[in-house]
Amino acid sequence: MIPFNKPHLTGKEVHYMYDAVHTGKLSGNGKYTKYCQEYFQQRYGFYKCLLTTSCTDALEMAALLLDIQPGDEVIMPSFTFVSTANAFVLRGANIVFADSCADHPNMDADLIEALITPKTRAIVPVHYAGMACDMDKIMDIAQRHGLFVVEDAAQAVESYHTDRSGIRRPLGSIGHLAAFSFHETKNIIAGEGGMLVINDERFAKRAEIIWEKGTNRTAFWRGEVDKYGWVDVGSSFLPSEVTAAFLWAQLEALENIQQKRLEIWQQYYHTLARVEACGIALRPVLPSWATNNAHIFYLICRDTAMRAQWIEKLKAKGINAVFHYISLHDSPFYRDKHGDRPLPHSDTFTDTLLRLPLFYGLEEEDVAKICGVLEEVI
Repeated sequence: MIPFNKPHLTGKEVHYMYDAVHTGKLSGNGKYTKYCQEYFQQRYGFYKCLLTTSCTDALEMAALLLDIQPGDEVIMPSFTFVSTANAFVLRGANIVFADSCADHPNMDADLIEALITPKTRAIVPVHYAGMACDMDKIMDIAQRHGLFVVEDAAQAVESYHTDRSGIRRPLGSIGHLAAFSFHETKNIIAGEGGMLVINDERFAKRAEIIWEKGTNRTAFWRGEVDKYGWVDVGSSFLPSEVTAAFLWAQLEALENIQQKRLEIWQQYYHTLARVEACGIALRPVLPSWATNNAHIFYLICRDTAMRAQWIEKLKAKGINAVFHYISLHDSPFYRDKHGDRPLPHSDTFTDTLLRLPLFYGLEEEDVAKICGVLEEVI
């Protein structure tokens, strides 16, 4: 069986986890937490990083930091995971969904401005498959309207955006805040895990307090206060040292992991050119301002029936391929709240996007087999 995903282990995870256990510091914010946070700050130039138990928690921290109130509006794509919306719904926000681009699942930046009202507080672009949204337009809109931008960079580690002036910046470094995921399905993993990135220093001090259950304990450990207490709202967002130690082993191997994933992605892309030439499906489109971190390889099928046929044929050959998000605007929870405003491109990706297996241990002959099955159906 070729699974859709198989977590990759570098071989050092257990060693560092053992070390974390024997340091006697198992709760969060120990040496491995600091190693990981400093790694991201130094490699990508993020102002401040805080490891979290999940990307969901990082997004919930962002909603708290922006002081989202009941009735506030937050603009985001409909084609995304529920956590993107749920983090703000928990604060009482109304979600205003934007349609995807015609040729890419990312939110269409040209549609955002028409959705802004006096109640709008934030824009949340989601970098689908690790490919950048049009951040030039999004940041311009946010600046003109006094809005915050929270990058949902769950899939976007080691991905970049090139702006109009030719400056290349890591995803997660552009918005006021950003959230990353280290779930076992991501390029770099910790089983579960995430990270909040703070790029606006106004939020840095309060982020630490929210991260530490609403206390100023982090400042206490640095010797900045003589005792710590409850000073704000917050929750237990930081992961254990065991989780951070696992992540540290992955970060040491980041470049090797990325190289292998990119090789697999490119093999898919070149081999499946024949499928695209037949008019049966489309390969991913990489926007001119974006880089590819090989998080997902997907096809856009001709129709839902073709996708279902491919999934069944692949399954019969021992290959697990899957679809992806169900558009949130059409979900049972939010359908009545969204209204009847159509989002045709989001619906198209819901109905026709097919994700193929992509993980570090996938071999060249596996990719050839998967592509061969797709061609057989044609």
